[in-house]
Amino acid sequence: MRPYYGLVKAALDELLRLLDLEAIEVNIFRGSSADENRQRVFGGQVAGQALVAAVRTVDEPSRQVHSLHGYFLRPGDPSIPILYEVERIRDGRSFTTRRVMAVQHGEVIFNLTASFHAPEPGLEHQISGSTDIPSPESLPDFRERMEPYKEMLGDEYDRPRPIDLRYVDADPMARRGTSAPGQRVWWKTVDSLPDDPVLHACIATYASDMTLLDTTLLPHGLGWGDANVQMASLDHAMWFHRPFRADDWLLYDQWAISTSNSRGLAGGSIYTRSGDLAVTVVQEGLIRVKKS
Repeated sequence: MRPYYGLVKAALDELLRLLDLEAIEVNIFRGSSADENRQRVFGGQVAGQALVAAVRTVDEPSRQVHSLHGYFLRPGDPSIPILYEVERIRDGRSFTTRRVMAVQHGEVIFNLTASFHAPEPGLEHQISGSTDIPSPESLPDFRERMEPYKEMLGDEYDRPRPIDLRYVDADPMARRGTSAPGQRVWWKTVDSLPDDPVLHACIATYASDMTLLDTTLLPHGLGWGDANVQMASLDHAMWFHRPFRADDWLLYDQWAISTSNSRGLAGGSIYTRSGDLAVTVVQEGLIRVKKS
């Protein structure tokens, strides 16, 4: 086994550990954060853990998450656990609804509402994704793509990642100064996962926050390394349409919708390799450009 592969496999094991919340009381769960030098908890981690907490209170196993809506209210503190308090809003004949509050230092840092629905037959339609996309195997992984900038990235370059992310449209550094309407990336976990659709949905929730807000900078020719840009996620919404596996390649087609009033809005469609639309994502974030 290659040494670095062992490190990324350990990173995936750590992600699975983070998503395995501890039940400490009825409807109350506790989650930890990754042991990384971060100023705040990664938003995708909080959203993924909140979804896990909601799932743990859904008594009907056939009901899978079909939508979630979350608001990032305060930065998460990575040095202490996060408590997730679940409110059982509704258990109907076809749908189940849960509200989750993530709490630290006595304050809510994130709020999630998730809805669950058992599969049932109906009409079928989807928008088509991009065509003539290079295969993920033909594209460089993160370390290969970002190797020219490793001195600039510092510890971020060497940090093992549980998600193998491959940019289709150049890299975040090379495209600075060039306007673009969106970006496309292939992604999957670095190793196989259990056959649990809930786990795959939670990992997709985690991964969906990795690149989407960056898309709002592309029309302005901005990107990574722009010290005068302050960014933070404000809200995040997802709709789950069709089955998928997070350990098989997924194409994340992202586009910038609007930037105004120091906020940016981006949308994304996640397709399976066979072209099935699996998930739709929309995210708004704070985009402040500091005056030089």
